[in-house]
Amino acid sequence: MTACQKAARPLTRCLQNISSSNTSMLAFRSFTSSARSHEAAVETVLSKPLLDPATVTSGREERKLIRSGIMPIGSRRRRAALRSSNDFPFEQLPYQCFQEARKVLRADREEKIKEIQTERLRISNLVAQDSSIFRGGEMHKQRRLHGMRKHLEWLKIQADINDPLIKKRFEDGEGDMDKPIYRYLADRKWRSYQRLLIDQRIHQLNIVPDLLPHFEPRADVRLAFLRRNVQPGEILDSRISELPPRLKVQVFDKGERLVTVIAIDSDVPDIENDSFTARCHYLAANIPISPTQTSLPLSKALPDTQLVLPWLPPFAQKGSPYHRLSIFVLQQEAGKEINIEYLKKSIKRDGFYFRSFVSKNKFEPIGVNLFRSVWDEGTAGVMKRAGIEDADLEFKRKKVIALKPKQKARGWEARHASEKYRSLRR
Repeated sequence: MTACQKAARPLTRCLQNISSSNTSMLAFRSFTSSARSHEAAVETVLSKPLLDPATVTSGREERKLIRSGIMPIGSRRRRAALRSSNDFPFEQLPYQCFQEARKVLRADREEKIKEIQTERLRISNLVAQDSSIFRGGEMHKQRRLHGMRKHLEWLKIQADINDPLIKKRFEDGEGDMDKPIYRYLADRKWRSYQRLLIDQRIHQLNIVPDLLPHFEPRADVRLAFLRRNVQPGEILDSRISELPPRLKVQVFDKGERLVTVIAIDSDVPDIENDSFTARCHYLAANIPISPTQTSLPLSKALPDTQLVLPWLPPFAQKGSPYHRLSIFVLQQEAGKEINIEYLKKSIKRDGFYFRSFVSKNKFEPIGVNLFRSVWDEGTAGVMKRAGIEDADLEFKRKKVIALKPKQKARGWEARHASEKYRSLRR
């Protein structure tokens, strides 16, 4: 008998005893209508609830949620409080310090509401007054009204800035962007990271000053192709950018306005002049947006009243450097629509000059997003489907011959210039 058989013999006897005891127990088992133990266990496992994005607290559970496409709601500290509160409403959490703080905040809000009512009364009295009693006339009156209304908006924000329910709704994505407090919180969140990122990309990729001498973004512009969200400055496959993208434009001031959306390639090679020029890949005007109306699918622009130039797929010929595709959102003058028929006749894709277009139509750039395009394995197919020629064109760098005369060999090179030292040369 081998060593392995000797070691396995006690284990085999033990298993035989267990199986015989189970068989005897099954033989004496009476008939019953209840489920068996392993079936009950299966039912228990199947009825196990999924992860709740409002109550997950561990990093492992958060990563599982994110991998499944669901983001955790709010901060981990808030989720832990909700998890241990036995389904109490958020405003009734049984924490004495929390409830006492809410009383202080409630009293402060009542004071701010009284100030809001007083400020509204002052504004109504000023509107009722004749402008002739002011030294500066109507201009001075409008200037005072503008300052008072601005102060009124600030009071509305201060009345709700410390309310935990307001912050909870904002973190849950349930805030009403028609209200000043939610616009203020969204603007503050955007400026903490996303605006810094887009501002860095604008200067890193020289969008300023190549297209505009100066630009300060005031609106959050997000870019997506189908379900693919694009990060600012990302290099995209030409097959992904073949179809028109979808924009999400979030403005942080109240009211509806008309905007123009334009996509520009600022790195088109100009062979005749040995330089680069710009090409317009998309142009649409008279598009309404507001703090609550944020989605802009470029493929759904109305051809009669909005669309000037349809989407042209971005492409870069072989050998050329990457092409910067900038998508600008330009705010039009208040209450003024653009003549689409005139733009269709005057605007051309090639040789597009963005600065003169902005200044001539008195546009105000408020937001931008950008990506880059390079030659890849799908570019030739994209150009063929779009009817673009010169897909087989390849750019090559010219070898620049130095004008400085060639110098004679010196030192070690001069001493080893004969054929005797030919093996030492590189």
